[in-house]
Amino acid sequence: MIVYLLLGSNIEPRLDYFNNAKALLAEKVGAIIQTSALYQTAAWGNENQADFLNQAIKIESTLEPIQLLNTIKEIETLTGRKQREHWGAREIDIDILLIEKLTFKNPSLEIPHPQLHNRRFALTPLAEIAREIIHPIFNKTISELLNECRDDKAVDA
Repeated sequence: MIVYLLLGSNIEPRLDYFNNAKALLAEKVGAIIQTSALYQTAAWGNENQADFLNQAIKIESTLEPIQLLNTIKEIETLTGRKQREHWGAREIDIDILLIEKLTFKNPSLEIPHPQLHNRRFALTPLAEIAREIIHPIFNKTISELLNECRDDKAVDA
């Protein structure tokens, strides 16, 4: 399966957290096929914190959705993530954005990510590596969703 993830960090050393997370993703999730540029993005949700660094990643994986989620949570912990307030500062955050055309929903996971279409910080890097991928619920390309996104927070390459 092709999986699209979003990495985020707003605690230094951000690049070290990214590099460690990507190495563990390659080891435990699957081959990294493509990555977007790094984007400096304004905090979303809880805006009273440092800007984030974000990057979209395309991975080929054999993990089922819950296995994938559990593995990602393990990687976040191994990379140094500490539990803080919801939408607070993070050493590393790894979100599952899409898994091919899959839709999946249970109490701990929803695919596609339920806020993807509302978040410019996720759509911009994702559009760089998956412009023409169709969102399985909205039946629009990632590029179309980005063009329609009302989020006006800064996203800079």
